[in-house]
Amino acid sequence: MLVSHGLAGLLAQSGLVPRGTRVFVFERIFAVFLVLGTLVGVVVIGYMLYNAYKYRDDGQEPTDADRPALGELPTGGGKGKKLFTSFALSAVVVISLVAWTYGTLLYVEEGPSQAESLEIDVEGYQFGWRFTYPNGHVEDSTAGGVLRVPEDRAVRLRVTSADVFHNFGIPEQKVKTDAIPGQTSETWFQAEETGTYTANCYELCGAGHSYMTAQVVVMEPDEYREWYENLNESAS
Repeated sequence: MLVSHGLAGLLAQSGLVPRGTRVFVFERIFAVFLVLGTLVGVVVIGYMLYNAYKYRDDGQEPTDADRPALGELPTGGGKGKKLFTSFALSAVVVISLVAWTYGTLLYVEEGPSQAESLEIDVEGYQFGWRFTYPNGHVEDSTAGGVLRVPEDRAVRLRVTSADVFHNFGIPEQKVKTDAIPGQTSETWFQAEETGTYTANCYELCGAGHSYMTAQVVVMEPDEYREWYENLNESAS
């Protein structure tokens, strides 16, 4: 674990760990695992096919020189060098991959600083979501309210529950976190495109669980600023 943590720190400082939105980071993780998995599969299957062809039965009887005598150890195996090399390369690849993934997920866990983020409180209840903005404005999903956020800005969500366990998630933005009574969990996301997305509850919370959804509307920054300022004017 200490080795992985140290390598993760070095990777983060070197710039090899991807930075950006959650969607971007998870796409990079998927791409790295896909490429490495494909490469390992090609090497293993290729080596297997090569040996299957090399040592195929060609119908010829082996000569006495090819047969070891009874009690004689086979020669020409390289004294385990191939096995050692394969284990060493595998260890380097696995440890590097674990460290890189660990460093990447650390970034996803921490996210942008609070100064750079728009903070919104999210409260789950049976069976809806309440969104509270910094100015005190509340949107309730069961009353037609939606979560409105600006495009290309980090949004930090402080999530809790008013009754039972819930789980707030927006699959298109690769964000999901628990909503626990008496506790607050934090997560973040940053939408790159305007549009309407769906937030769901991913914790079985009662008979109305499947209806516990909310719309997430990503707006252009100027449009969002105008909407937010109008809220302040109407509240005053």
